[in-house]
Amino acid sequence: MTDTLSRLAATITARKGADPASSWTAQLLARGPEKCAEKFGEEAVEAIIEAVRGDCARLTAEAADVIYHLLVMLATRDVPLAEVLAELDRREGQSGLDEKAARG
Repeated sequence: MTDTLSRLAATITARKGADPASSWTAQLLARGPEKCAEKFGEEAVEAIIEAVRGDCARLTAEAADVIYHLLVMLATRDVPLAEVLAELDRREGQSGLDEKAARG
């Protein structure tokens, strides 16, 4: 799974600064962090709707869109996937309740 995410993140990073006419990813990145965040939010809402409806195939497709748009949003702020994965590794084995309490 991480290989797939790593390849996708690398592709997104490679599209930074590319001609927006060359790819959808380049178009998104050219629109800036705010627009990328907005698009991520739209995709998250669509995933929520499919989760409530119970259509697993549509939820799977929307979840893929959410992950893609999350990686685009991270790229606009130069946050590498490796840092997000390191944060998840740091939290592994820790109670979610304890982790949430530590964040205040």
